[in-house]
Amino acid sequence: MTKTKSGDLGNGTFRNPIIKGNYADPSVIRVDEDYYMVHTSYKYVPGLIIWHSKDLVNWEPIGTALEHLNGDVWAPEFVYYDGLYYIYFPADRTNWVTTAKDPRGPWSKPINLQTPYIDPGHVIGPDQKRYLHLSGGNMVPLADDGLSVIGDIQHVYEPWRYPDGWEVEGFSPEGPKFTYHNGYYYCTVAVGGTAGPPTSHMVAASRSKTPWGPWEHSPYNPIVKTRSKQEKWWSQGHGTLIDTPDGDWWMVLHAYEHRLHTIGRQTLLLPIEWTDDGWFKVPDGINAEQILQKPFGETVIHGFPESDSFDGYELGLQWQWFGKPDRGRFQCQNGRLIVKGKRETEMESSPILYMTGDRQYEAEVSVQVKGEVNAQFILFYDPTTLFGLTVSEEGVRHFRTFKTYSLEPYKGDTVRLRIRNEDNIVSFYFKEEDGEWKKYDKVIDSSGFHHNTFGGFLSLRIGLDAVGNGEVYYRDFIYREL
Repeated sequence: MTKTKSGDLGNGTFRNPIIKGNYADPSVIRVDEDYYMVHTSYKYVPGLIIWHSKDLVNWEPIGTALEHLNGDVWAPEFVYYDGLYYIYFPADRTNWVTTAKDPRGPWSKPINLQTPYIDPGHVIGPDQKRYLHLSGGNMVPLADDGLSVIGDIQHVYEPWRYPDGWEVEGFSPEGPKFTYHNGYYYCTVAVGGTAGPPTSHMVAASRSKTPWGPWEHSPYNPIVKTRSKQEKWWSQGHGTLIDTPDGDWWMVLHAYEHRLHTIGRQTLLLPIEWTDDGWFKVPDGINAEQILQKPFGETVIHGFPESDSFDGYELGLQWQWFGKPDRGRFQCQNGRLIVKGKRETEMESSPILYMTGDRQYEAEVSVQVKGEVNAQFILFYDPTTLFGLTVSEEGVRHFRTFKTYSLEPYKGDTVRLRIRNEDNIVSFYFKEEDGEWKKYDKVIDSSGFHHNTFGGFLSLRIGLDAVGNGEVYYRDFIYREL
């Protein structure tokens, strides 16, 4: 079974991104020789996918921390403390925490910390007490077990500010991450906004002898920034420092690929060096576009399967729902995915969704319908923003949320469908069981299907669904980079 491609070039070097697709706001920890990472998961369920690595470049998904909808989940904080794993995350105007003894799970039911602001950053003070930093330079004390807030929110930090003439989206200080090193607490923050001009988002750093200040700002700020829209990676920001067992330092961060907002913010990796005056920075001449020397470590199996024969009894981790999962409509059985039809007005019932991560790709699936039902093989942004092919017993039809197009009949019980996306130009194909591929007479420019148009920081994902009264049988799903 092939997997989505790693950035590992196989010769001791790698190319960014380290994780393709909409994996934003990375938070990474190291436990001995193992690294674990988690990202923003929005309303996708299962949420908070846990990734494992031994070299910071190859990442294997090993579990999920949220099996049910827990609101709109944003920038999480992964923590390992006193033998227990924690994930702090904001959702629905408050912050939550879930714990596990093993990062693979099971994870506890999330606890509502009942505190505002977003982007929690965990830190242990010199008093050995636990604190959460939050967006806007705020901080709140935690109980010793880390499962509740025990004091008032205080404003303790004023982030570094860029020059007024810079082209950014807005100040928006967020994503505080903490590293204790050589007697200092280093605070790494994102400023400049996250999806505006290509030069907006950036990483800045400050340090203090305590997590509550006083602070001094790094003379090397911004640590990471997109300087021009000609660069490959736009809006680089939200950095987290991580050290290796042999003492090297790296930063994980996210960025949009040049004019490819439809995929969302992808996970990048950059080397870090410490200066003689006690600050960290990206080494001179190094940037995220280059082929870079890979960190030392074993190679794990990277990414998600690029095909699915549906021969198990449960859907794999590569499939998610948007919103409340309607698991009862989807059943794997004897090499096929059986999907029960939903009412057309049942917007809260999501397709199953597969993450895309390439500028050019194809996806295929075989479809059989039974009853007055339409199979939907789609590109899905949110429940009101989607398009693709629909199949009934009468034929194949292209549709968008505001219009349907001509019906193309097919022979036999099964038809194979293909969606091809080449640099946001999407075309559609279908094939009878023993026939040749036919191109549907409609091509879509999907370049506007992203956050700056519709909000939500989401991405276009491949979806499978059924609408109407009956069942749809899907077989042999394939995703491939072109």
